[in-house]
Formats: sequence, structure tokens, C-alpha cells
Amino acid sequence: MRRLAIAHPQVRFVFASALSASFDWPACGEGAQGLKARLRQALGAAFAENALALDASREGVGLSGLIGLPTASKSNALSQYFYVNHRAVRDKALHGALRAAYADYLPSERYPAAALFLACDPHLVDVNVHPAKAEVRFRDAGLVRGLIVGAVRQRLGEALHQASSAGGTGMIAAARSPEFSPRASRQSWDWRASPAAPSGFTEAAQARFEGFAPSSRDLGAEPAPADSSAPLGAAQAQLHETYIVAQTQDGVVIVDQHAAHERIVYEKLKRQRAAQGVERQILLSPVVVDFDEDSAARLVAEAPALERLGLAIEAFGPGAVLLREAPALLAQGDMAALLRDLADDLAAEDGLEALERRLDHRLATIACHHSVRSGRKLKPEEMNALLREMERTPGAGQCNHGRPTYVELKLNDIERLFGRR
Repeated sequence: MRRLAIAHPQVRFVFASALSASFDWPACGEGAQGLKARLRQALGAAFAENALALDASREGVGLSGLIGLPTASKSNALSQYFYVNHRAVRDKALHGALRAAYADYLPSERYPAAALFLACDPHLVDVNVHPAKAEVRFRDAGLVRGLIVGAVRQRLGEALHQASSAGGTGMIAAARSPEFSPRASRQSWDWRASPAAPSGFTEAAQARFEGFAPSSRDLGAEPAPADSSAPLGAAQAQLHETYIVAQTQDGVVIVDQHAAHERIVYEKLKRQRAAQGVERQILLSPVVVDFDEDSAARLVAEAPALERLGLAIEAFGPGAVLLREAPALLAQGDMAALLRDLADDLAAEDGLEALERRLDHRLATIACHHSVRSGRKLKPEEMNALLREMERTPGAGQCNHGRPTYVELKLNDIERLFGRR
């Protein structure tokens, strides 16, 4: 019933049951706004507030709908809805394409929320694959997969630093929990027992910066002025040499400095790889790997594409492949195992993307080890430079492991914590 209601937001849906939750959803109208209103009814306000609109097309196939921000991910795929010509489908290939699109943003155990609508000529899709017509088969499955992966990745990149509002909500819920009480707070911090504090929060931060003068180039950006009108605001202090506190026009932002800079470095490394190509390394001893003939043929057929990703291979007799060069980032690994994995992935139509994910994983590891570490003091201009760089970086709302890089609290939320609202 829920899937049917999402497909027709212009229709009122009423469902009554003694066994499950009942609902009465008024008609929401047509178009993007109608769909968003229906998804608010069906999936909750949290999804609607943390979703990105999607509209793309390629070679006669259209794609539209809403996709959730990576930081609003789920523990399962139950919040993924796919429609082909407004028919609800449950198709592994479509789920796999969406998962591949988020692979650079989410860990393997997390799943994005989405409602995606594919539109195409009915002759391009076979809806009689499954008795319940729940699965479909496209005449050009690669085209559809490429459309989903490319459009979703592009839209996520356009979101830049945008992150889910759930972080601030979670902080408020934690502050209101029984474990958080004024008495507990006094035990952890007693101002009467503390040394005399500076007159202001900013002054306290400034005092900690004295005598510390690392180069701002370490952050990969020039010093930036404080700007509370910017999306992530102006840095006010650094807490526990790990978290940056910034003031925005209507609230407060708390940034995990290591997680944020890790993502910035990672995106820079990816841009460098895209501009300069994958650095390759000639193997001292070429590696010969035996396969069955079909697997070897699949690898050799993809040799030009694999070479662009740093793997130089060629046929070496029946059912064998010779590897001469490998990506420098992966050259110290088990090359025979890498080729076998690629052969399996190619059989599952996921080979080139799997190799790219391996390269991205190595870049993410490098970024982690070359980022501003927790426990490092930062000067005010360095903190502001980090905030401005986050605002320009795709995916800066989450680190390379899928965790949020910052939490935002609106002033209204803070006032509610203190009983002012």
C-alpha cells in the first residue's frame, strides 16, 4: 500500500488495519512538490528534510525522485523505493546501482534512503520476468545503471558540505535523557573549583593559541577571515583540541576537525587522480594468472578500460592473463588475487567500479594519515580556513567512513534546552 501511495501522490490513500499502523494520507498534488509531500507522509519528516531532488535523463531514459543525504542513512534497504513507468518494482540491479552510487559516501553496513522513478519507452523494458511483476529486465541494463550511478553521484557532489539535521536532533535528545542532569553536569564540571576563567569564550580560545604557530598550508588552504554569515559560520573556539565550535547567524556548529579534513584531503587526491591519471608501476616480475577461458576473455576484453585505471594486462595463452603494470597504490598487494576478484566482479557487471573502489579506498587511507589529527591545536585563522574549505568540498558533510563531520544546533533548539521556548 505504501509503495502504491508513493507512486500516486495526487490520490488520497486511507488504510485501516487492526494488525498494523493505519493511515489517512490526503492527496498532495502532482509534480516534485506533490511527491515530496507524499514522501513526508510515507517516510517521515526526517527524510523529506534531508533529501535531494533528482532529475536526469540519458538516451531516452528519464530518472527523477528524491535521494537521502548520506548522513541520513539507514541500517537496511527498506527505505528504498523504485518505480519503472510508475510501476513499483523490487529489482536487485536497481538496488545495486544505488548502492554503487553511494559507495564513496557510506560504509558497507549502511543503506541510503531513496524514492526513484525511471521512465522509458515500454518496449525498452520487460516486465514479465517475475510472476508478480516485481522484477524487470531492461534492454540496455548498462545504460540504466550508468544513469543511476552518474546522476546520484553528481547530485551528492552538488550538495557539498550539506549534512543531515539528525545530528542536532540526536544531541538534543541526549541532553534530555535521564543520564544528562544538572547534578551530573556539576560532577563533571564545577565552575567554583575551576581557576579564574577569561571574560569571554573567544578570549579563552585565543589564550590557548598563544605560542603555537604552525603553517596554514598544512590545512591545504590560505587563512580565512571569520564570517558568521557563511554556511558553517565563524570559528569561536577549539574544544579538547579536537572539535571546532563555530557561530552561524542562527545557531552553533560543532566540527570534528580530523574527520572534516580527512574528507577534504581525500577529495583533493581524487581530483588529482582524475586530472593526472592513475600512477602506474611496472612490475619487476610480470604476474601470470590462470582462469577459465570465459573469465580470461572478459578480462582481456576490458583491457583498454583497465589500463586507464592502472592495470596493463594481455592474453597469455588459453585461459591465462599476464599482468605487466599495476596502480602504484595497489602494487604491493596480491596481484593474482586482485585479478581473480576483478574477473568475478566483471561476471557480475561490477568489475571496473570494484577496481575504482579499491583505488578510492587506498586514497582514503592516505587521506586519513595525512589529515589534521585530533589533539592538535589550531589557530583561529586555521579553523576558519577549514570551515571555508568544507563549504567548497563535495561530500564534506561526512568523513570517508560515513560518519558526520559536524553537528548543527539552531538557536531555537538551544533555547528549548534551557526552557526558553
